[in-house]
Amino acid sequence: MAFEEHAGTDVHPVDEIPPPGRMLAFGAQHVAAMYAGVVAPPLIVGEALGLPGQQRTLLIGASLLTAGMATLLQSWGIWRIGARLPFVNGVTFGSVAPILAIVAQPTDGNPLSVVYGAVLVAGVLGFLLAPHFSRLVRFFPPVVTGAVITLIGLSLLPVAVGWIAGRDPAAPDHAAPGRVALGGATFALVLLGNRFLRGFWKRISLLLGLLAGTVLAWPFGFVDATTFAQAPVFSAPVPFALGAPAFSWSATLSLCVVMLVAMLESTADMIALGEIVERPADERTIAAGLRAGSALSAVFGGFTCSAFAQNVGLVAMTRVRSRYVVATGGGVLVLLGLFPVAGAVVSLVPQPVLGGAALVLFGSVAAGGIRTLGRADLGDPAQALVVAGSLGVGLIPVVQPDFYAHAPAALRAVLDSGISTGCLAALALNALFHRRATADHAAPPDPSPGG
Repeated sequence: MAFEEHAGTDVHPVDEIPPPGRMLAFGAQHVAAMYAGVVAPPLIVGEALGLPGQQRTLLIGASLLTAGMATLLQSWGIWRIGARLPFVNGVTFGSVAPILAIVAQPTDGNPLSVVYGAVLVAGVLGFLLAPHFSRLVRFFPPVVTGAVITLIGLSLLPVAVGWIAGRDPAAPDHAAPGRVALGGATFALVLLGNRFLRGFWKRISLLLGLLAGTVLAWPFGFVDATTFAQAPVFSAPVPFALGAPAFSWSATLSLCVVMLVAMLESTADMIALGEIVERPADERTIAAGLRAGSALSAVFGGFTCSAFAQNVGLVAMTRVRSRYVVATGGGVLVLLGLFPVAGAVVSLVPQPVLGGAALVLFGSVAAGGIRTLGRADLGDPAQALVVAGSLGVGLIPVVQPDFYAHAPAALRAVLDSGISTGCLAALALNALFHRRATADHAAPPDPSPGG
């Protein structure tokens, strides 16, 4: 039976095991989609600390290794740990600003030790809170789920555009015609491949687009091969190699807030993924998924982990729903962490190429949300207002990143995340309007004349 055929079998597509060659190709595609997002936080933190090249390489390798371990836990599952869905975990970008604030504080010891102490406590907190947090699923009817999934896709689109144009507006090549053309060409290749290719080749259209875009970019100097000279062949994981945990109340509190935000986003992403793969995420699934978080990250030098929504978009686009494919991708991430020279191969993909492909991925997430909203009764003004209000609130930090610049620092971790604010707004508005509608329906008739 071909992997694409599901009729006549009792095995759910999530539990299917494709042939080894296809599984490796599909898994590599997931790694290519998430690689830049995994290595960006350790790169930023390493630069802020002024780490030498070798330690910076160890920091990146630790992030790849712990992302792979978390992804393996999510997809395979051990005991009550792991969602057993094609769910990818990696370092959440929401932890970067609090970590930079921690390392900027004067200290006599290793600032990374304080970071790892905070990550460790936050990870344990997330593990313990998982069964309680998972009960949020009952508050996610289609109108809330659809609004949140749509918001996830829309809030990620600026990231893709930033990869194409370049992160630094002052850079000479920011939004240069060459970058825009390269991103546009990759965007078109991924779209056309997904539309006109068939079978296996359609499933790996993203990987083919990334390869073709990189080949196109090479003659124009967009491919940086210098990382090969700096990357060691092998790096064995040593617990607490970058710093033994040290504890600070303020640092721990800030990363515990980040953990709560990451749990909220992961809950929303698990619900979105459950809709896409047609295996709805119930309370037990969400609790198990939240347990596969960040407690182990600090041991091996990683940071707080969360869901990677771009990989949710990849599942939506390719319709490859096997969790064993994602487990293979997790294994590849572990190997990249152990063999940094292999990671240098993935880093050859220029950011404009990655951005062009990401436009399709993130747009696919938004399209999935719109499809879910189709099951909600948007003819009901109350439900339409839930969507309008949550999208409006959630897009504020996306279109104006410094909108909450004067808010208390303790709230910024939540307010600066459009996914978190939009999700909270959707939950609050749905509860408010649903309660109001119930009260109106239950109210006794007005006995006064004309009532």
